[in-house]
Amino acid sequence: MALVKQERRLKIKRRIRKKVFGTQDKPRMSVYRSNKNIFVQLVDDVSQKTLVAASSLEKDIAEKKDITKIEQAELVGKLIAEKAVKAGIKDVVFDRNGYLYHGRVRKIADAARENGLKI
Repeated sequence: MALVKQERRLKIKRRIRKKVFGTQDKPRMSVYRSNKNIFVQLVDDVSQKTLVAASSLEKDIAEKKDITKIEQAELVGKLIAEKAVKAGIKDVVFDRNGYLYHGRVRKIADAARENGLKI
């Protein structure tokens, strides 16, 4: 069963990546969601480099033990927006990476929008 789920997500991911492409001016905001943590990168697909990254493993977020994964995702979204604005990035293209747009993935996007990123 798990293999079928993985194949389904990868199929959706390939379909999304055909259309979503990041540049230096408008990088791709890629979200990876594991069972315990969540990771976000702003990627320039032209030069194949990560411009800015944030995750729930960063010190100020990882220290908070009594928060849910959705609250954790919201903090990561806020952090990535702050880092992006500091790096001079205002517009991004959202890549949900094959995950459904609800729960933690949606919270990251909403928190990034609230803190200065245009998605």
